Amino acid sequence: MSVPLDRFSGHAADYARYRIDYPGELYDYILNYVPGRQAAWDCATGNGQAAGALANYFEQIEATDLSERQLANAVKRPNITYQVATAEAAPFADESFDLVTVGQALHWFDVPAFHAEVQRVLKPKGIIAEWGYGLNEVNAPIDALVRFIYREVVGPFWDPQRRHIETEYQNLPFDFADVKYTRVTARREWLVEWYMNYLRTWSAVQGFRKQHGYDPIDQFDSDFRRLWGPIHREVRFPIFLRLGQKK
Repeated sequence: MSVPLDRFSGHAADYARYRIDYPGELYDYILNYVPGRQAAWDCATGNGQAAGALANYFEQIEATDLSERQLANAVKRPNITYQVATAEAAPFADESFDLVTVGQALHWFDVPAFHAEVQRVLKPKGIIAEWGYGLNEVNAPIDALVRFIYREVVGPFWDPQRRHIETEYQNLPFDFADVKYTRVTARREWLVEWYMNYLRTWSAVQGFRKQHGYDPIDQFDSDFRRLWGPIHREVRFPIFLRLGQKK
């Protein structure tokens, strides 16, 4: 197995500030199927968006990530414990968790190895929930500009695994019982500056900057400001989720 890459430490503070959190509707759906509320593991927690939300429902949250800098910027709660660990070698005892979650990160994993760990650390009838989100939506002109940047400007800098977000994990294995799927939408009201800073957290934008020495979003500053105007606009993030039970 190859050594996992840490793709987000270099912009951990911006990632923590500008990345979205997830709507209550998502957690309500997941928790409807979770039998217990003692412990949950949020894998690849990043800045702790999901861990912080789950801390409202579980006695203890264990949250892991490859990036020490991401964890340093993560949500702090008394019932969340953060530690550096890979998805494929969890530092937890067998049958420890009622729930395992992974948001917007599964495509980076050795998925069969991760799922073997999930089967090991889940309690009987425990639940695994995996979700992600693709390109956001604002309106037709802004969406067209963002898709041009996504494909034509920074397209070569997306990792090959990005295709699994585009296909909504349909080609990644999911050998669990009682599998369910759903979709929800995260909605945010943003000014143009916040939106452009969100785009700067894309891993492909960071890769472009590293190679070329400048920020590709800066090239489109005037375009975004003209199309957006001085107002808040709703930004919609379509989230896909799959959920299953330990076999």
